[in-house]
Amino acid sequence: MIAYRNLRVALLGAGSVGAQVATLLTEHHDELASRVGAGLDLIGIAVRDVDAPRTAPIDPALFTTDAMGLIESADIVIELMGGIEPARSYILHALNSGADVVTGNKALLAAHGPELQAAAEQVGAQVYYEAAVAGAIPIIRPLRESLAGDRVKRILGIVNGTTNFILDKMDVEGDTFENALAVATELGYAEADPTADIEGYDAAQKAAILARLAFHTEVPVEAVHREGITQITAAQVSQAQKAGYVVKLLAICERITDPASGVDGVSARVYPALIPRRHPLATVHGGKNAVFVEAEAAGDLMFYGAGAGGIETASAVLGDVVSAARRHVAGGPGVAETTHANLTILPIDSVSTRYQITLEVSDAPGVLARIASLFSEHGVSVEAVQQSIASVESGTSESSGTATLVIVTHVASERALSRTVADIADQQVVVRVESVLRVEGA
Repeated sequence: MIAYRNLRVALLGAGSVGAQVATLLTEHHDELASRVGAGLDLIGIAVRDVDAPRTAPIDPALFTTDAMGLIESADIVIELMGGIEPARSYILHALNSGADVVTGNKALLAAHGPELQAAAEQVGAQVYYEAAVAGAIPIIRPLRESLAGDRVKRILGIVNGTTNFILDKMDVEGDTFENALAVATELGYAEADPTADIEGYDAAQKAAILARLAFHTEVPVEAVHREGITQITAAQVSQAQKAGYVVKLLAICERITDPASGVDGVSARVYPALIPRRHPLATVHGGKNAVFVEAEAAGDLMFYGAGAGGIETASAVLGDVVSAARRHVAGGPGVAETTHANLTILPIDSVSTRYQITLEVSDAPGVLARIASLFSEHGVSVEAVQQSIASVESGTSESSGTATLVIVTHVASERALSRTVADIADQQVVVRVESVLRVEGA
């Protein structure tokens, strides 16, 4: 029997996710009420244009352009507008009005997450944001609650479905980047302007959120090292296949120690990397997302599923709405996040990793020895070298063409590895550095 009063839910935004949330709240009203112990009444949907066409049949009487007035009447506010403003102002107004907030706004959380959490803590409210990272995959709650007593060592995440679709198509079908992007756009995986995805901005925002949760430290999105996938070629993907790797755009959050200063801190970074095909993340295909967590006590944990999509993301939003509603029924203040560890945010140079370096070099005696000496000078150990003749001029008695060297290093500091590559590129015997990819998950 439901004894608690019905809770008033306001929705900001009616795009693909917002429309699905509105539909589910209405269609599943009675079932959700039985789970919460109180009815969840959708009292209004704030939009810019009440007459705009909608992707779902929603009662027109729910639409309003008075977002502030709607917020002031709500117990729970769902923000699905996206962007920084006016979403930030609306959320702060909701919290100051005593409402809990559910949001999927990764850009806002990456830029202003600590500010929003502080505002919620001051009034005993709560900000929920399971949908902000990896869509339907439950990763925020496990990091914030289930693993709060553990020590997370590293997170490797495929958190952008567009780039995973593109790289997977290049790997499975041998497509070029340009062709794979065109297909992704045609199928709706990529936006008309795909910059945020293919240049790694979207993944960097999510990395900032994951790192803040995992390491209880504020991680500004500006501190996340970011590289996109626009320079990945079909030849690189093919070379990775031959070597037993797959190329993935990874969001990596890690506790590390700077090798130069000895300072313990946090690294958050996004870049395309080689993953061994035996690693669980190598099997993540199409537009799917996955987050691989390495924890001290819990060990290795894998979270996999749909990283985007209206109804899939709506599932994560509704889960947060139910959690917020249950808190209202039970009473008591919201649970504050722990962001007080104050670990140092370390730059990319502090990271230790492995490189795969592909070079086009002169096919002449002593070249390999010269290249090897440069690695030695920088204290970088070479794990494996593959050499193949790239081209040979015909009609001569000696080879006068070029050769391809593929060199895989042992673990070394990013600082030493990048300096090694820079010195190699300056050598006369090196025609060009064809590619440099980091190796992760090995």
